[in-house]
Amino acid sequence: MTRTQGRALIEDRADARWITLDNPARRNAYDEVMAEQVAVALEHSQDVRAVVLTGSPGAFCAGGALTGLSTPTTRGMRRLYRASLRMFDAIRSCPRPVIAAVNGAAAGGGNELVVACDLAISAESATFGQTGPRVGSAPVTGATNVMGVQIGEKRAKELAMLCRRYTAAQALQMGLVNAVVPDDALTDEVDAWCAELGRLSPRYLEITKISSNLWWNSARDSFSNGIGMLVQAVGSADMIEGANAFLEKRPARFRLDEGDRSEGDQ
Repeated sequence: MTRTQGRALIEDRADARWITLDNPARRNAYDEVMAEQVAVALEHSQDVRAVVLTGSPGAFCAGGALTGLSTPTTRGMRRLYRASLRMFDAIRSCPRPVIAAVNGAAAGGGNELVVACDLAISAESATFGQTGPRVGSAPVTGATNVMGVQIGEKRAKELAMLCRRYTAAQALQMGLVNAVVPDDALTDEVDAWCAELGRLSPRYLEITKISSNLWWNSARDSFSNGIGMLVQAVGSADMIEGANAFLEKRPARFRLDEGDRSEGDQ
């Protein structure tokens, strides 16, 4: 039987703790269980020099798992959103530098994981992009707020609103990642960055990281507010249509609400 529940695989090697998002049947999309496991691993990483976040072969992360969204419950979605937020916060509050080793598609919440990480190194074949409005959601935990600081407001809105796909080379040019290497060199390159970090003062790296969280901390209230709005939209026609279209691999057919139509639209 194909496993569809996500899990986080934890491995310590050399200077770093590697956390692997493992849900290959869903392109490493994270569910509540995986998000909580990642958060716990990050919250207990004081004993290493750096942390690496990557995905099982085939993808980096396809974002939050969309299974069950055609018949969502407010309680279930609230748990997933809160677990997701805990995971993102854990990346930023982890005392060690967190590197995204992007080994494949980083989509939706997966792209927001790249935004949250302190550093990002990408394989040449990786792709990046948001999915929210395409699948009946909105990227409120990084893409609509902090990503604008990283790559510029207009470019961030392009990613968040148009849901296009971008190559690793384009992501590098935008400033979304720090480096791009051949696929078979990704692990060695990340190991080299971890070794370099391992030669530096962990105390002063932590001070550097925490003081660099200025814009993340400033945007933190918008994360909670955005999640609150997403919870209020649970079960909406757009959410259900977006989820069904994604699962059925067809274009979504979103409609204007009747209250949004002007007399000239009738």
